[in-house]
Amino acid sequence: MPQDAYTLRHISKELAREFVGGKISRINQPEKDWLSLLIYTLNGTVKLDICLSAKYCRISAAEKREVPNPKVAPNFCMLLRKHLQNAQITAISQIGFERVIAFDLKCFSEFETTDMRLYLEIMGKYSNAVLTKDGIIVGAMKVASLENNAKRITMSGARYALPEKQDKADPFDRRALNALFEGGHGDAAKFIADRVAGIALTTAADMVAEYGEDITADEVYEYVTGGELSPCVTLAGGKPADFKARCAGGDKISYPTLLGAQAAYYDHCVGERLFADKKRKLASALSSSLKKTEKWLGQIENKLAECASMEDVKLKGELITSNIYAVRRGDRTLEAVNYYDPECRTVKIELDTRLTPAQNAQKYYKKYAKLKRTATALGEQKAELSEKLFYLNSIEVALNSSEDMPDLTGIEQELVSLSLLPDEGNKKGKKAKDAPLPFRQYECDGFEILCGRNNVQNDRLVRSLSDDDFWLHAKAYHSSHVAIIAGGRQPTDRAIKFAAEVCAYYSEARQSDKTAIDYTRRKFVKKPSGANAGFVTYTQQKTILVTPDAHAGERNEI
Repeated sequence: MPQDAYTLRHISKELAREFVGGKISRINQPEKDWLSLLIYTLNGTVKLDICLSAKYCRISAAEKREVPNPKVAPNFCMLLRKHLQNAQITAISQIGFERVIAFDLKCFSEFETTDMRLYLEIMGKYSNAVLTKDGIIVGAMKVASLENNAKRITMSGARYALPEKQDKADPFDRRALNALFEGGHGDAAKFIADRVAGIALTTAADMVAEYGEDITADEVYEYVTGGELSPCVTLAGGKPADFKARCAGGDKISYPTLLGAQAAYYDHCVGERLFADKKRKLASALSSSLKKTEKWLGQIENKLAECASMEDVKLKGELITSNIYAVRRGDRTLEAVNYYDPECRTVKIELDTRLTPAQNAQKYYKKYAKLKRTATALGEQKAELSEKLFYLNSIEVALNSSEDMPDLTGIEQELVSLSLLPDEGNKKGKKAKDAPLPFRQYECDGFEILCGRNNVQNDRLVRSLSDDDFWLHAKAYHSSHVAIIAGGRQPTDRAIKFAAEVCAYYSEARQSDKTAIDYTRRKFVKKPSGANAGFVTYTQQKTILVTPDAHAGERNEI
């Protein structure tokens, strides 16, 4: 739901009940347009999030998700800490029927007690936070001055003015509403959103859903001024799609308060944004390493191609030596019979006129030795880089199939171990040991099925299995390791097929119609010494052809 004046009217009332009388104990600014206040209330300590971004603007209490704070607080955050630290909230109210909520504050310092007001303008891309004293602006998160040709000044020292009102009917004015509806209307929801102040299109659509297309001015007035709230989060495809103050029906989750519904909805939204941002960051670091590795591998293969002629170089040295009696100093070429060739064809050999015949032969022998040493060294480097590329590709497959933050956390740990990302957790000498991340867990025909999220988890999964448990992996593709906990029993065909479908889904062949999955008992799976995480060898396998399926609705996290 867009944060229209109707929604904010009820939000402000719940905020007043929750926070009036509370004391601000901590002020943070995790992002440039996000304030976080920790407030002591009679019911305990509550976190108040004030987001002033274009997409997620809101004033929300008790969101679960934590966002890390920057090392250096922004200027506006420092200003608020200076004036509002330990300030008491004396009132919270909506200004008129505008998208502006004011926090009245009693501020304490060593020398005086002052009254200040924090205006929170929840207006999409124009959202702002403005701190005032006696109507004069002390500071603002987003500053606008005359130099920028701003219609409304929000710089320090200017007098605070409310945003300009829209030319729309006041929903609290029955006479104005009746006059507006006298002329009739077409699309009722669009008509209300366009012509009535403080009502967004989604709120207008809810009004029409409740009263019908022939909605009257009196019904609009009744909806805005009264009526029982039924806060909820509406669902689409099983995921939060919106939050509403009043919702007649549909797929939804009800909440006792509008603040609770709002917090649940935005917790989901912020979680999706943080997931996308982190996944993009990991993908960027991984892609950079993949490109470098592929480039180095290409250069090595080009040099190895140059070394492919070393046997011809050696042959020329041998032919010069065997025909040294026919070579004179100053000769430019030597045509000698290749006695290794069954047809005894001649080979034309270039000679250095400055060297003796023996020195020319030595020159070719030395070149051959150099090429041989180069080929040996490059062969080792190629094997090492090929192994690294294979490992990086396996991480890329895990990243592409990641679905939530725990998936990304494990991949991030792998990239940190490869020095592709800085170890943020261990800076300043701190060493934090994270708890093992949960496997994906399923159940089929009484058999527990586990699926690893990344290479490190795949190793842990293999180590945790008993010899008679079953292990699955995509044939000829990178994939998650999947296990069937057999408990001494033979898994049913349905359980094996179920586990194979999960393995196929979390593999490089996810988009295929059919994927070959190998399965064998754990005792036939071996981890080579010194191998990269997630790499194993296996024998005695059987193969099943399945269609990839995540079976997401049947999964339980452990």
